[in-house]
Amino acid sequence: MTGTLHGVGVGPGDPELLTLKAHRLIAGASAIAYPAPDSGDSFARRIVAQYLPAGVREIPIVIPMRAERFPAQEVYDRAAAELAAILEAGEDVVVLCEGDPFFYGSFMYLFSRLADRFPAEITPGVSSLGASAAGAARALCARADVLTVLPATLPEETLRDRLSATDAAVLMKLGRHFPKARAVIDALGLTGRAVLVQHASLPDQQVCPLSEAPDAVPYFSMILIPGKDAHV
Repeated sequence: MTGTLHGVGVGPGDPELLTLKAHRLIAGASAIAYPAPDSGDSFARRIVAQYLPAGVREIPIVIPMRAERFPAQEVYDRAAAELAAILEAGEDVVVLCEGDPFFYGSFMYLFSRLADRFPAEITPGVSSLGASAAGAARALCARADVLTVLPATLPEETLRDRLSATDAAVLMKLGRHFPKARAVIDALGLTGRAVLVQHASLPDQQVCPLSEAPDAVPYFSMILIPGKDAHV
């Protein structure tokens, strides 16, 4: 018998947004893996730190956090091999994922390497998209509105084309791409509808109209552009 690989969404940051199922799996785990930067602590681990059982084996998956490209495939290859050894010994592994495992979640790269050899179960989590809309107290779309989720890492021309063709939008992965995203939104005349949310669900959450936003924002920020008919 082999162990089961669990991809567990831990939500956007507020520990109280953890689902009951995620809490049960984490509290009963003997081995927990999570993404971690090469400097500083793991955000995913920090969210659930108070729920980690005593003596749990922790497996940080260290991912360099820098602008230049790094050998991401090698990072996930090594992590998958380490987790495979645990699973082959019959032990379950819980992999923590910020937000939801399959919504821009790093867990998907482990899943693609391991799910064909081991049982795998996914526990969805509250996404940053939902948390940001709740924090801003703004409905994103209504009726037949089409919602488009865009990573700000896209080229400027692509952002402009996608925003021009949708009713409502969410721009994520801002950080150093914020000035580009802001310029595109302004050029399309959408700034008046846009809201910036920083650190959604956390104690230092900040919400403001995009027109009043600072020049620089952290990576964990999101711009919401609600549809014209999405009124609260």
